[in-house]
Amino acid sequence: MAMASDPWQGHDFAILLPVLIAGALTGLGILAFLCSRLTARALGLRTPQAVWRDASLAATGLALGLYLWGCLHVLFLEDQEQAEQCELHRPGGTPALVGRRGDFIPLRLVCEASDGHDYSVVIPHYVNPSIAVLLLLALACGTVSVLLHLGRRRTTRKRG
Repeated sequence: MAMASDPWQGHDFAILLPVLIAGALTGLGILAFLCSRLTARALGLRTPQAVWRDASLAATGLALGLYLWGCLHVLFLEDQEQAEQCELHRPGGTPALVGRRGDFIPLRLVCEASDGHDYSVVIPHYVNPSIAVLLLLALACGTVSVLLHLGRRRTTRKRG
């Protein structure tokens, strides 16, 4: 087990595995809910705020799926394989490597050079930017859903 002061540590398996399990269960829950919204009865009761809510959940689920995909890239790599990836992808002119660390947010495996520069390996480069865009989309859709819901409540109170 790597000590906290060890400069050659990646993602901690004791954290990575529960993240993967909880993420998978959450993703399945989101998928089950969204599939339940496709029944004939649910489609007949669709409201604009529900559509925006479901779009928000879909974007969140996709972001979660991408995060888990990135985690899977790290899960099966031993320390030696991570070190090999750092050496294999070391940019030209980069001095000796002095450490490696695993970050969960943003998700990355970082190789640290003696000149203070670092670079990311193993996790596909599209993962973090795509997650950021999907989470912004989820936030925007969720905000529209809430605003539509509040507008509908105000209209109902004025009538009642």
